[in-house]
Amino acid sequence: MEKDIGDEEKKEESLDHQTGTNVSDEFTYLQRNEFTSEVYKIEVRNLGYFGIGELKKLLRNKLNLDMSKIKSPTHKEFAFVCFRSQADQQKAIQTLNGYKWKGKVLRAFAAKASADPLQKKRKENQNEKQAYPVNKKQRTSIEATCPLAGLPYEEQLKQKSSNMEELIKNFKAELTKINKSATKPLEDFKFEGVERSPQITGYRNKNEFTVGKSSTGEIVVGFRLGSYADGSVEVSEVEHLPHLPDAAKWAARTFQQLVRHSKYEPFNPEINSGHFRQLMVRTSSQTKEIMLVVGIYSSNLNKTDLEELKNELIDYYNKRSQEESQFICTSLYYQDVKHREAGQMISPIEHLSGTTHITDNISDLQFRISPLAFFQINTAAADILYQKAISLAQPQLHSTVLDIYCGIGSIGLAFAKHCKRVLGVEIIPDAVNDAEYNAKKNKIQNCKFLAGNADDYIQSMVKEVVYSTAPGEQLDLIAVVDPPRAGLHTRSITAIRAASAIKRLVYIACNPERARLNWIELGRPESKQFKGDPFFPKTAIAVDMFPHTTHTELIVLFERQTETENLIENNPEKTEENSIKE
Repeated sequence: MEKDIGDEEKKEESLDHQTGTNVSDEFTYLQRNEFTSEVYKIEVRNLGYFGIGELKKLLRNKLNLDMSKIKSPTHKEFAFVCFRSQADQQKAIQTLNGYKWKGKVLRAFAAKASADPLQKKRKENQNEKQAYPVNKKQRTSIEATCPLAGLPYEEQLKQKSSNMEELIKNFKAELTKINKSATKPLEDFKFEGVERSPQITGYRNKNEFTVGKSSTGEIVVGFRLGSYADGSVEVSEVEHLPHLPDAAKWAARTFQQLVRHSKYEPFNPEINSGHFRQLMVRTSSQTKEIMLVVGIYSSNLNKTDLEELKNELIDYYNKRSQEESQFICTSLYYQDVKHREAGQMISPIEHLSGTTHITDNISDLQFRISPLAFFQINTAAADILYQKAISLAQPQLHSTVLDIYCGIGSIGLAFAKHCKRVLGVEIIPDAVNDAEYNAKKNKIQNCKFLAGNADDYIQSMVKEVVYSTAPGEQLDLIAVVDPPRAGLHTRSITAIRAASAIKRLVYIACNPERARLNWIELGRPESKQFKGDPFFPKTAIAVDMFPHTTHTELIVLFERQTETENLIENNPEKTEENSIKE
């Protein structure tokens, strides 16, 4: 992209007054001395229909290409593949160009980098403003985070119930088109409405605040009002937000004071400068503990400066604990938040002071929670969520429950007293350690937790259950999944479907719209990719884990439909004829 360097007046007008950068240059980020997947990107064409998993397997395992990322548009004929060096990029082009895969000859070539989405959006907004001058009102933090806060709570529940009904209606129509055998089972699929949250305000036990600047240029610790891709990096304070507990507001307010008085700067995402990037706050309504995880961008800090900054954090919160009585930071962590290395799943953390965990309760169970472990955001509503999941699953004393994405074991431990055994799997080792500790703490002995990728462990977990079942002993295997917002990986779906011993599946969705894609895969007709009889939904119930927001947690019970059951339900007369002839 060319710049008009001859017009100094225009150049001056295009400068961002907070950063001094030229907002019209959408590719400045490529010149930074740091990794970005856009620099060494290639485009691979003529792929035909393909799965991301099988393409990764081809590139990494068969062709030994050291790729960092695959970007696949919705159009399934091509993909962008990113690398970390020019040498890796050139090797990939030479290897893939002309390579024959699945009956097609591939074409590969260097791809142009994408424009910085923030600068691109700003340029678009600037052009629109010049063409159509309007005074566009910036939305507030309550509009960005709690859009339903202006409605009475009963009205919020009605709106959420209506949204879930519409989503389920669309899902049923889509699945029926793909699998005609689902028609009859879907007629019996029931939605039982939305359960209210026992706690409506101050319910969030975990919050992730951004360090940035307000529209007036003041340093703020709070929530972003928009996304980077939408052209917004503005941060707004959180004092008036109804879903945050007072302890979280205290944490944001006091950390904001620290940053404002520190010689170290807030992180600037536009030019990757500065240091203070984010603050994660975990609170416990039971013990009043407060855990703080301070995210620092360390790429531009030397070892001495970094140690000084860590000591500044320790001294600041030690002093506050001596001066205050209502709120005290009981656990302090440092987190190194920058571009992750190849294969790195999470940003590393370091314990600075206080305890290493906090403790909270769901119903009569006590849980130890490590900094990065998953724990339900709304503790009071989590008890309702788990009891509804147990009620739908109907475990028996001879049942085994597979807790996929088990976190610190909260779901599995809730199921434990209703079944023979629980097997859980979780990718974060510290969370697995918490799960094992929590089982012992609650004197529960029929749970086993494994550390690893759920996609790789499902089949081995099923085999362990099947092989350990004595001859003549009844086998009842129930899978419970509570995946991240993105949903289950297709590999998990294929593993669950291929495990014929799993007859019932309880899917807990924090993002039902995204989860709908998983539900379609569960109900597809059997194929080369999706082996095993499909799962069809029986009952769904929502639990309002997030009052004042548009989000709802939805629990769906799926049951496996065998070929014989399909035949009986879809061709009852023909089946009766066949049985008479026999």
